[in-house]
Amino acid sequence: MRRAAWLIVLALTALPACSTPAADEAKGTEVDLDGLKATAPAAWKKEEPSNNFRWMQFRVPKGKDDKEDAELAISRGLGGGANANVERWKKSFTPPAGKTVEESSKVEEIKIGGAKAMYLDVSGTFTAPFSKAAPQPDYRMLAVYYDGKDKAFTFKLVGPAKTVEAAKKDFDEFLKSFK
Repeated sequence: MRRAAWLIVLALTALPACSTPAADEAKGTEVDLDGLKATAPAAWKKEEPSNNFRWMQFRVPKGKDDKEDAELAISRGLGGGANANVERWKKSFTPPAGKTVEESSKVEEIKIGGAKAMYLDVSGTFTAPFSKAAPQPDYRMLAVYYDGKDKAFTFKLVGPAKTVEAAKKDFDEFLKSFK
């Protein structure tokens, strides 16, 4: 009887140390950029990339009053440099009436793991490149170009403006957490 009780106690103390896929998913998905690691927020659901240019892809839950989720696409090894990519990303947006794309966007330098990265915040009507989908009004993109140790990485969070606004704090913290 004592032996059975001892085995039960031992099993119960070992259970928390066991890692299950469900437990790992509840913590979020780890992303490794050439040795710099961060964990994506648990609410972001990892998906199969929808095309060959994407390395990782996440579904970001829709914000209040939005009908659609946002999407975070992470690509690696794409060229062109930070400035060329930022200019191309801006061209996927038509600014709100009476504004220029420069007035409806903001570009700043940030740090990822201590290295420089270019961060674009742009809004308006989004037309996905190489897509037959209809233009999406009231959309927003947070996009980052990061030159990693061995290759470049891009992060593009795109979706309804309210959803992207609701996810911005988590997105920014995710980028800052790469160590």
